[in-house]
Amino acid sequence: MFRRWPKRDPNKHYYLVPNEVFNLGLSSHEIAVYNYLLRCEDRRTYQCHPSYRTIGRAVHLSENTVRKYVAGLEEKGLIRTEPSTITTKDGRVRNGSLIYNIRPIQEALEQNYQRQFRQAEEMWSGRGCKSGWPS
Repeated sequence: MFRRWPKRDPNKHYYLVPNEVFNLGLSSHEIAVYNYLLRCEDRRTYQCHPSYRTIGRAVHLSENTVRKYVAGLEEKGLIRTEPSTITTKDGRVRNGSLIYNIRPIQEALEQNYQRQFRQAEEMWSGRGCKSGWPS
């Protein structure tokens, strides 16, 4: 017999990954962490707050490795992080999970292009070209 699969609402059960992500020179682990953050993101506020442990379990990486790739994503302009605090039952204030803000992909692309342009200028100026570009 033919079994019909249940219908899924595309807005609830899927998330979009911008194609441009693959043009930024990200490692496979950075892409995995970024994808997980996109999956967790609140689509109205562009924020999420999973812990390093939660991300690590989802993408099969250690907490320290996740921390390293989160820093790389932040450096590349794909995300911005903010610290958060929680108050325990006995009234002590403790550090909470980071709040991740997913940045618009166009900003990350622009930052990447600027970095490439600076590297090209440095390369040409290091070769002794007065104008900075080959003649």
